Amino acid sequence: MSDTTLAPGRRLSEIRQSLGLSQRRVAELAGLTHSAISTIEQDKVSPAVSTLQKLLKVYGLSLSEFFSDPQSQSPQVVVKPESLVEIGSLGVSLRLVDNGQRPRALGMLLESYQPGASTGEKLRHPGEEIGTLLEGEIILQINGQSFHLVAGESYVIDTGLPHSFTNRAEQVCRIVSAHTPANF
Repeated sequence: MSDTTLAPGRRLSEIRQSLGLSQRRVAELAGLTHSAISTIEQDKVSPAVSTLQKLLKVYGLSLSEFFSDPQSQSPQVVVKPESLVEIGSLGVSLRLVDNGQRPRALGMLLESYQPGASTGEKLRHPGEEIGTLLEGEIILQINGQSFHLVAGESYVIDTGLPHSFTNRAEQVCRIVSAHTPANF
C-alpha cells in the first residue's frame, strides 16, 4: 500500500483499488452515494470524520491505521507537534498523538473546533472517551441528550452510543481527550 504522504482521497482510491472494489460497491457498502466517493477520491472535498469512518470500516482499517506511517521504524518516545496526525476536517481539527507503536491500548487527541464547526453526523465506535475542555465551550450530544460544557469541565462517555460535538460559540474550543481502543 502507498504511504501517507498522498492526499487522503488518493490514498482512499488506492486502498479501494488494491481490494478490487468499485466505487459503486464501496458506496453501497458504506451507505454513501457514488458521487460522494468520486469527489472524495478526487480530493475535491475532504470527508467528514464520520464519512471517513464509514469508508475505512469497509476497508477494514481504523482512522489511526489510515493516517499512520507504515514506514515507521521504531516507536518514538517524544512526538513533536508537527508529527501529530490530523484526522479532522471542515473546521474540526483532531490531531492524533501517534508514535508508530502497535498495538496500543490508549489513543489521545488534541481537538480544536472552530466557531460553528461540528463533527456532523453522530459518531459511534466501540470504547470509551474522556476529555477536558482547555478553552471555549462545546455542545456534546450523546444518546439523545445534550450537554453544554465550558473550559475546565470534563466528560466521560461510552463511545458505543451515538455522539457528536458542536461549537455554537464565537470562539475556538480546544479539548484534550483520550480514548479506547486506540484505533477507533
